[in-house]
Amino acid sequence: MLKVRVLGSGAGGGFPQWNCNCDNCSGLRTGDLDARARTQSSIAVSPNGRDWLLVNASPDIRQQVLAFPALQPGRAKRDTGIRGVLLIDSQIDHTTGLLMLREHNAPLELYCSRMVYQDLTTGFPVLRMLDHYCGVNWHEIPVDGEPFEVAGIEGLRFSALALTSKAPPYSPHREDPHPGDNIGLAVRDEQTGRGLFYAPGLAGIEPHLEPVMTKSDLLLVDGTCWTDDEMELRGVGTRRSLAMGHLPQSGPDGMIEALRPFAHQRKVLIHINNTNPILVEDSAQRRQLVAAGIEVSYDGMEIDV
Repeated sequence: MLKVRVLGSGAGGGFPQWNCNCDNCSGLRTGDLDARARTQSSIAVSPNGRDWLLVNASPDIRQQVLAFPALQPGRAKRDTGIRGVLLIDSQIDHTTGLLMLREHNAPLELYCSRMVYQDLTTGFPVLRMLDHYCGVNWHEIPVDGEPFEVAGIEGLRFSALALTSKAPPYSPHREDPHPGDNIGLAVRDEQTGRGLFYAPGLAGIEPHLEPVMTKSDLLLVDGTCWTDDEMELRGVGTRRSLAMGHLPQSGPDGMIEALRPFAHQRKVLIHINNTNPILVEDSAQRRQLVAAGIEVSYDGMEIDV
């Protein structure tokens, strides 16, 4: 059975963000909001509960491993349940955790697109830094939906689909987007035929994604912002959600409406920004999601697909 563990459900900076005093962050610190803290976005998937693939390695990976003993089963003096790491992009909040894994006693098995590998050996040379520690074995993944396997994760089949997106500011091709800068990931259990689609950075449901999402039983997708101008409304910035590559939930063209055709899938939001009102359990926005059959992920959430 395909098992999913939400290691971190927050967007970059987590919740509360270290330097933010928006209503959400200050309310969580004072205990005035019905909300829970969140680390930065990452999941782990497994076919058996013993062997796990990290999908993204957030800066909070140490804390996330400590909170999930299956990733550190303690069978030997040095041990891990992590069989590999797969990256959906080269963003800081999805890749910095690789440095926290540098004490590994063998090269890390790393799965990512050629574009992500390029960014992580040039503009943000995390992989070159790891060469001085455990090193990595890079496995290039296709970004056209062609299935591939991950060694040690027997019985699960993966496929990556390129998403329209921009590479990070430090990428050599920031202003020249390429397929593979950001991907959505489909995972299928070969025995049960059930599967998930994971896309924490989703600016819209593009036509080539619809068949994959329709065949998936779990949609674990972008929950960054409630409105496109949320950061401005909260008084913490001017960046727009869509400009950052994240489809906001509300409005006639938002995520709620985009997910409406997927009536038979379990729908869960992940990568939730600290400014988003859906973080508040008893908010009107959370009730609107519930009415639409959409859940909000949280750190430690476990799903059997």
